[in-house]
Amino acid sequence: MFFENNQVPLSLINSEDQTFRITTEAGIDDILHSIKNIGLINPPILIKNKIKYTIICGFRRIAACRMLGLLNIEAKILGSITNEIDCVKCAITDNSFQRPLNLIEQSRSLFMLSGFFKDITNLADAASSLGLPHNPSLIKKIINIYHLPLFIQNCILSNSIPFPMALELGTFEKDVGITFAKIFNDLKLGLNKQRELITLINEISLRENIPVIKVIQESGFQEILQNDELDRTKKTEKLRFYLKKRRYPSITRAEQKFEELVKKLKLGNSIELIPPKNFEGNTFIIKLHFNNLKDLQDHSDTLEGILQNPIFKKQMSEVGDQGADEPQNVEQGTAELRSETFA
Repeated sequence: MFFENNQVPLSLINSEDQTFRITTEAGIDDILHSIKNIGLINPPILIKNKIKYTIICGFRRIAACRMLGLLNIEAKILGSITNEIDCVKCAITDNSFQRPLNLIEQSRSLFMLSGFFKDITNLADAASSLGLPHNPSLIKKIINIYHLPLFIQNCILSNSIPFPMALELGTFEKDVGITFAKIFNDLKLGLNKQRELITLINEISLRENIPVIKVIQESGFQEILQNDELDRTKKTEKLRFYLKKRRYPSITRAEQKFEELVKKLKLGNSIELIPPKNFEGNTFIIKLHFNNLKDLQDHSDTLEGILQNPIFKKQMSEVGDQGADEPQNVEQGTAELRSETFA
């Protein structure tokens, strides 16, 4: 690749043309300080485009030189016959061989490169030679990131949206994906809670035959989300409860009744009463924590009280009927006692 070193007037460099921009970093303070004190050590690379020059790499260096009030800078000028793919490769290597590229920078690089290769295997080989991922399946996923709305890409950069969730958001309509991203960003949710919310909202959408965006826009959801008196943790708890109650009304009612039962039984910290999963079936688990025989004897008296408690008996008789919001095949079981000893 042929370069010619020349002094170029900054007025002839088109900084608005971002065709070959790879970096997501916009700040120039670090470069500004370096150029001011040491000078421009690594000249940017340009290519002549009619009257003005297009930047291949060195966007931040050029911005810093403008800020310093320079009129001319030294630059490496590519020959006018340079192929576009060579310009792309030059832009990628100038970044990827200096530092690890973030996910958005990788997506920009791979998208640029993909225009020159019809076969994914050839694309993967070219990418690998430029310091980019080689796995074809991963390359396809990373390229999808390039097409995401700018807000979601910014959430990826700020680490509020993980890579797997970003790909999932890309399957929604643009406004829905952005709405989810804003919720996740505001509440600072981890990947598991993000997935839980999306799953619940999707299932409510299917169950009630309404659009996903309508589930989010309805007053019950928005009142929680916009309540300034709640911190992020409380908002998340209330949103999860609201969605679960709407998605699984029978289970939610059963959970509330069970919590009331546990309070009335006054079990303390050394006895745990665990209901059947999703309140399907009728197998309860009681965990006993004891250090000696006296503790165990005390538990025996407590258990006898539980067995005679009419509220508990009623809960036991109803639990098999409380679980299903959808038809399920549930095997009938029996209440069982499991104890754990902690010395």
